[in-house]
Amino acid sequence: MNLPDYPFVPRRFDRGDGLHMSYLDEGQGDPVVMVHGNPTWSYYYRKLVLALRGEYRCIVPDHVGMGLSDKPDDRHYHYTLDTRINDLDRLLASLDIGERVTLVVHDWGGLIGLNWALRHPGKVRRLVVLNTAGFTMPDGKTLPWQLALGRHTRLGALLIRGLNAFAGGAVWMAVKKPMPRDVRRAYLSPYNSWANRISTLRFVQDIPLSAADPAWASVAGLGAALPQFADRPALLCWGMGDFVFDHTCLRDFRRAWPQAEAHEYADAGHYVLEDAADRIIPTVKDFLQRHPL
Repeated sequence: MNLPDYPFVPRRFDRGDGLHMSYLDEGQGDPVVMVHGNPTWSYYYRKLVLALRGEYRCIVPDHVGMGLSDKPDDRHYHYTLDTRINDLDRLLASLDIGERVTLVVHDWGGLIGLNWALRHPGKVRRLVVLNTAGFTMPDGKTLPWQLALGRHTRLGALLIRGLNAFAGGAVWMAVKKPMPRDVRRAYLSPYNSWANRISTLRFVQDIPLSAADPAWASVAGLGAALPQFADRPALLCWGMGDFVFDHTCLRDFRRAWPQAEAHEYADAGHYVLEDAADRIIPTVKDFLQRHPL
């Protein structure tokens, strides 16, 4: 694969059942754990890893079915939020990360990483949150049609797995500044076949809209519990051009964490680290220096 700005040698973790997760473990020092969402992978955090690995230990997993991790079918893996949380828990337990973790999350990585944090609140000392959700759907907000098509219809599922419509659409629609061609190709390279696109679809189908959905309990529980992290430093960096994780999601985090430092980027979309890396990375570095462990 041609992966610009990704000069890393990924490692492998056996999460059980013969399945392996790919992950980055770069640098040394206090760990910074970065958790991606759908349809991204550890490539999304490449510039942040390059900027931090001189002072911190950057740990960045690819979820099962994503990036360079194994991509099993439904007979061999249960594609649910709770399984994702368990995977992250097993990986981090194997890495001896200690009690001084900085957690960075984006998209589904918020629901996965923050639920992991609820299991280990004493480990998480600082939080960096980028365009994600930690709560159930706000009242009055509806699922964007692009997601509804994939979640509810056979046509949407066919487009996602047959034509790579979700990941392929995201490299255009999730940014305000067009990506270079080689970067677009890098994002899409793990999802090069029907079989390898299973996870991008299953993530969409797992979006919780009611208490009948498998992920609902974990998301609702997370939303109720997030205020317990209001006593530690938190940085919110938000692309305001995101039509999914929009200003209402940022508002909910600010209500849960009144002390949080928030930065809004009017010219950035959902892939905020693509549109605004030149501003976010210095902000993150400054935040970490101002809040030493």
